Amino acid sequence: MAAPPASPAQVAVFAKAPVPGEVKTRLAGLLGERAAAELHATLVERALQTARNSGLGAVSLWGMPDAGHPFFAACASRYGVSLHAQSGGHLGERMAGAFGHLLARGPALLVGADCPALSPADLREASAALATHDAVFQPAEDGGYVLVGLARALPGIFEGVRWGGQDVMQATRERLREAGATWRELAPRWDVDRPEDYRRLLASGLLAEARP
Repeated sequence: MAAPPASPAQVAVFAKAPVPGEVKTRLAGLLGERAAAELHATLVERALQTARNSGLGAVSLWGMPDAGHPFFAACASRYGVSLHAQSGGHLGERMAGAFGHLLARGPALLVGADCPALSPADLREASAALATHDAVFQPAEDGGYVLVGLARALPGIFEGVRWGGQDVMQATRERLREAGATWRELAPRWDVDRPEDYRRLLASGLLAEARP
């Protein structure tokens, strides 16, 4: 008898509240703090729409520093997603906390809001990879990653990583090997952090698509 098809992964979107001066700070000199925060909000909404358009499992929004900002409530209502607060110190602790909640319900993908090039097809490919691998990653061109998915808990893979550095993906590979995990890496994508990334975004035409 053929094995039943794998359940589609849940999709969690990590996002900071769009507070001027606290998000997209490397773009504030180019755009101004308010416009940089508005860009961030636009990208969060695009990430949620991408997650919904993937047709996978339940979509959730994980807010930082908590889930109380009105923007998060508006997004949860508009896109029909559940709302949660990120908990923990550094990014690795917060991702581990979210996966601790999500994996009780099945395989899960986690994405940020900085990669407008991420597509529904990328999410579906990542979900399919979890049927045969413990983890899946979509590396970022700057050395990090824009997507991580887990089929099961892998304690320790987010520990001892210098978050925000250029060796995040390489350090994570080392943790995966130490854990004896199998994983797949998808084609790299670029994210939007610096002025040159913003100019690339303008040239790509994705910004117009991102506007809700």
